[in-house]
Amino acid sequence: MVRQKVTIKNPTGLHLRPAGNLCKEAMKFRSMTTFTFRDNTANAKSVLSVLGACVKCGDEVEFVCEGEDEQEALECLVKAIESGLGE
Repeated sequence: MVRQKVTIKNPTGLHLRPAGNLCKEAMKFRSMTTFTFRDNTANAKSVLSVLGACVKCGDEVEFVCEGEDEQEALECLVKAIESGLGE
């Protein structure tokens, strides 16, 4: 299991479009991928779960990846968040 904290940079937070992009990136990997925010855990492969976390700009989330390609998954997701998820 690997984990890393990252700050959301999108001005509007994780609304539908960036949440969809995050899920698309997470689904490329076989590892179980979640993130925690304010004592809640969200499945990074589920758009509804990501939207339900209500993450805003400037919020810090911690990604946790567990599985055979966990390191690659974590690096990809952190890179996607830091690049703004296509926005």
